[in-house]
Amino acid sequence: MELQSEITDIKGIGEHTAKLFARLGVRTVNDLLHFFPKNYVMFPHKKAIAELKDRESCVISGYIIGTPRMFRKGSKTVLSFQVTDRTGEVTLTYFNMPYLKKQIMAGKQVLVHGICRIGEYGRKRLEQPKMLKTEEYEEWKDMLQPVYGLTEGLTNKKISKAVSAVLSCAEMIQEYLPADIVREEGLSSIEKAVRQMHFPETMESVYEARKRLAFDEFFLFQMRIRELRKNKQKHMSCNRMKDDGSCDALEAKLPFALTDGQKQAVEEIKKDLCSGYQMNRLVQGDVGCGKTIVAWMAVLMTVSNGYQAAMMAPTEVLAAQHYQDILHMTEKYDLPIRPVLLTGSMTSKEKKLIKAGITSGEYDLVIGTHALIQDTVVYHNLALVITDEQHRFGVRQRSTLMGKGMEVHVLVMSATPIPRTLGLVLYGDLDVTVIKELPAQRLPIKNAVVDTSYREKAYAFLLKQIAEGRQAYIICPMVEEGEMEDLVNVTDYSEELKERFAGAARVAMLHGKMKPKEKDAVMTAFKEHQTDLLISTTVVEVGVNVPNATVIMVENAERFGLAQLHQLRGRVGRGDQQSYCMFVIGNDSKKAKERLAILAKTNDGFQIAEEDLKQRGPGDFFGLRQAGILQFQVADIFTDAMILKRSKEVLERIEQENAEEFEKLYEIFMKQEEMSFIDLHAICL
Repeated sequence: MELQSEITDIKGIGEHTAKLFARLGVRTVNDLLHFFPKNYVMFPHKKAIAELKDRESCVISGYIIGTPRMFRKGSKTVLSFQVTDRTGEVTLTYFNMPYLKKQIMAGKQVLVHGICRIGEYGRKRLEQPKMLKTEEYEEWKDMLQPVYGLTEGLTNKKISKAVSAVLSCAEMIQEYLPADIVREEGLSSIEKAVRQMHFPETMESVYEARKRLAFDEFFLFQMRIRELRKNKQKHMSCNRMKDDGSCDALEAKLPFALTDGQKQAVEEIKKDLCSGYQMNRLVQGDVGCGKTIVAWMAVLMTVSNGYQAAMMAPTEVLAAQHYQDILHMTEKYDLPIRPVLLTGSMTSKEKKLIKAGITSGEYDLVIGTHALIQDTVVYHNLALVITDEQHRFGVRQRSTLMGKGMEVHVLVMSATPIPRTLGLVLYGDLDVTVIKELPAQRLPIKNAVVDTSYREKAYAFLLKQIAEGRQAYIICPMVEEGEMEDLVNVTDYSEELKERFAGAARVAMLHGKMKPKEKDAVMTAFKEHQTDLLISTTVVEVGVNVPNATVIMVENAERFGLAQLHQLRGRVGRGDQQSYCMFVIGNDSKKAKERLAILAKTNDGFQIAEEDLKQRGPGDFFGLRQAGILQFQVADIFTDAMILKRSKEVLERIEQENAEEFEKLYEIFMKQEEMSFIDLHAICL
């Protein structure tokens, strides 16, 4: 079997299973070898039921007693039965597994692994525990087992079995780092790293494997950044503009004063557009700092000079919000901007008319999603491209949009707070403007870091705010009940609170597994106050502006990075009402409480990012990845900051000391990218 062999060549994987793997981006043996676990577990030793503690991972052995109950709870079927080992009793509950009922009979002995939860009156329960065979448990009880990201219909066991079948192919993966670098940096071989990521001997071996793979990702990333820098030499632009005073006129009409940071950003953009060279600028600012008005100033100057501008947003809801905002400004301040919205959900007839207007120049500002870069969209004289929430787009998408015009100017918007030391490494190909201040009318968010015992008070506070006409968010780390993980999940939480808050609050659910149209419908309903409480995963991190939302509550806050928690917090505090944020810690970890304390002390995203960088350490990479922030597959720019810096230093040393070796290495890496698990086009700025 070869690395590029289809996974259908693996025994036991047919066309149906291959389609399930394809949902995870796995189509070849190489893809499978580089589909790494998201976590690891180890079966604990068996415990008596009487000794079980709340939220403890456990293995119990006992006998089924009584008659199993089968009933429906919302859209789920629930199977529940009792197990005893003579020291106590525990309830086992399974969701959407009605076929198990045939296997459940009084007196049968069972061996299960799960998370114990202790409710009222000391009642113990295990939800969705894994049933084990005795020989399986004895074989694996002292070994780390991989936990993979799943899709419906594909189990962890099936993925693990498939990986095991092709693990020997790891020896075919080319060792593309020079031997002296591997030795000097104390790195594992690529073959060993891949093997240990899937079936590690110890957690230390996982850390070593991650170090090698993270180094590779960063090294290749630096190669790509080098190429961008090489091509960054000032390029002349045929879209040279003149400052006709339109931006100053608009600023004078605004009902608020621009902050110093906003003024600086506008001046730098004006200077770029008038320079005769292509603009390639990143405007980076905290959530709510007012980047959008800066973008509109750039659009106004572009349109006033007779050119077209395009803004690409990551979701249809966000695109529609931008369209409504600029439409309102255009009418209120009599701006010479003719905007249009173009999204994938529009009818063919609507798209045809809009595209014709774009080509003829009838519209001079086009706002939309990926629909903007379709081959059938032809621009009249595109001169400015703006990408909002840049980290949601790949470089190919941005490049395709840029290719719609001649020597276009590029403005990148990002609300991602990155420590300055990392910014120097990551944003080397862009001119960076940072907006640090928040508008004067924004009230500081009041924060609280609490444990689960505070949850009832939190619910009461949520309902009080909702009764006063406000809205709220609850953020959960998971979509559904996870395998061997004690985390709050959106699906069960939503059903629970819909019942609990019936008549008091309209509850909606949002998560990344929903179809784009479903997500947009949920967010639109929330924006229009058709729902009061939105229970969501971090997919809401990049969401619409809902000034009426005044409370956000984050469950299992210890599972998120500080910078990401800060971005989630930015969903509230966007109106003139006092807003609140509650970070709920799901365990008693002193370290977690100390780490989150920084969020209660400051609302400064850049200070938080710096603190996040300082506090990370070995082992922190599970549960703390910053979703949406330069998503490498293995590496994390916060946890692995030292590796990132080291990869840059090593690359620069090779380039300076041995140009011939560097060019050879460059060719190898560019070839490697073609078949690599590292999708540079999804992470490069």
